[in-house]
Formats: sequence, structure tokens, C-alpha cells
Amino acid sequence: MPHDHGHAHIDPASGDRRVSIAIWANALLTVAQIAGGVVSGSLALIADALHNFSDMASLVIAFAARKIARRPADERMTFGYGRIEIVAALINYTTLILVGVYLIYEGGMRMIDPPEVQGWTVVILGGVALVVDALTAALTWSMQKGSVNIRALFLHNLSDALASVAVIVGGTLIILYDLRWVDPAITIGIALYILYLALTEIGGPIRTLMLGSPPDIDNSAVIAAMRDVDGVTDVHHVHLWQMQEHEAALDCHVVVAEDGWTRIEAIKGEIKARLSERFGIAHSSLEFENERNAHTNANLYGHGSNGHE
Repeated sequence: MPHDHGHAHIDPASGDRRVSIAIWANALLTVAQIAGGVVSGSLALIADALHNFSDMASLVIAFAARKIARRPADERMTFGYGRIEIVAALINYTTLILVGVYLIYEGGMRMIDPPEVQGWTVVILGGVALVVDALTAALTWSMQKGSVNIRALFLHNLSDALASVAVIVGGTLIILYDLRWVDPAITIGIALYILYLALTEIGGPIRTLMLGSPPDIDNSAVIAAMRDVDGVTDVHHVHLWQMQEHEAALDCHVVVAEDGWTRIEAIKGEIKARLSERFGIAHSSLEFENERNAHTNANLYGHGSNGHE
């Protein structure tokens, strides 16, 4: 199975401009919503403002991560700086979870004693928020296909847009029927949706940072392809991981038959070609062992052994 993400390539400068616009739009919206929420007494509006503030912080983190990720490898970071975007995504998903938990708590307290809410202020600012959220989501939509960092932002913005719709509905119900309990109820609904998004997406960055194998590569197929090379009798101590979001890497020990020992370079070339063409693994480190002196009872994965070596 080819390691093909099919992600769109966007000029870095153009991408940076999009993120910058989104930062300023969310900053202005956050200030307006907090002020409006305080004036109107709407927790849902303040909840949406807090979510927008977390978006703004996430955008700043993502913007910085994009810049840092382009630095070349050096003596301090020999693998380069690309993983900073994975770290940024993890931070952003974590903030989403914290915001969601806090809003559920506040919404629960308000359900017990619903406060007076000025519906028109809620509806107007909710409408402004919806426009800004839609703009930010549109700016990051094409970028998120190829970046877990930007995908975290996009999900922030998408959930914001849906939250704004909910705020508008809540404000309308307050105007028409004075249903004050609707405001904290919508707050809890927004929070639950935020938690759902964050918890379903956070596993990807964690897996990458834990050096987990790439989720779209079949490990068994990789091992079978290497074992099928003429002259190879076995492989062990296999490590498959993602150097960066779209760069899979492999290192392993390859056991070579006695009669194939004189063809080491050809065998290595064949293995690397298969890894690259079939699985998109462009970076591989192979250590060869003659079958006469190979590790015995070596584990297929990791460094360990089931017996004496």
C-alpha cells in the first residue's frame, strides 16, 4: 500500500498570511464577545469567546510552529524541527479538552440558577462570530488536509462556527420565549462537542510523538516485502516510525544467506527500492547479519531477544 497522503501543497508564505489573518480576526472577535457576554449576561456567548480565545492562542502556536518547522537539521536537532508541528497540535487539542471541561462545569452551575440574558446582544454578536468563524475555517480548510497542526486549528474553527449557530438559536429562544435555561444548556452542548472533537483527534499526535508506527502502513506487508528479497532469510529488531507527519522511517536487522553475502549492496538496493516504491518509506537504516552469526531468538520488533544472542 503506497504511503500517499494526497495532501495539497500551499506556498508557505501564502499559508502564513492566511494564519495571520485568522489570528487578527479571532483576537478582535474574542474581545467583542467577552464584552458582549458580560453586558448581556450570556454564558454561552462567553463560552464561545473563550473558545475563540483558545483558537487565537492555537493560531499563534501553529504560526510559530510553521516557522520553526522549516529550519534545517543541525547539531542540536539532527532530525530537524518538523515535529514541532506535532507538538503544537498536541498542545492545541489539550487546550480544547480543558476548555470543554471548564464550560461543562460553568454550564452546570448556570442550569441550577439561570441568569437574566439579553437575547438581542447574544444574537447580534453570535452572528458576527459566525461570519468570522466561517472565514477562519475557509482560510485553513485547504491547508488542514496535509498538516495535523493546521487540522487542529481547522477543527477549532469548525466547532466555533457550529457553536455560534447554537448561540444564535439560544438567543432567539430567549427573545421569543424567555427560556433562560437554554443559554447554559447550549453551553454544555458546545462543550461536549468540543470534547468529542479533541478526544477523537488527539491520538494521532500522541502516537507520532510516542514513535508509533505510521497508521497508514501495513507493518506485516513491509516485513513480508523485505523477507521476499532474494538472499534475505529473515529480518528482526524492526522499528517503523514517523520522522515527521508525512515522512515514514524504518530501521532493522536483515539476515542474509551465506551465498548472498557477496551481494550485500544489491540486496540493500532492492530492499530500499521496495520500501520506497510500495510504502513510501524513503528513509531506512539497514544492518546486515550473516546467517551464520545472526542473533538467535531475536524479537521481530524492538531491541529485545527471547533468548541468548
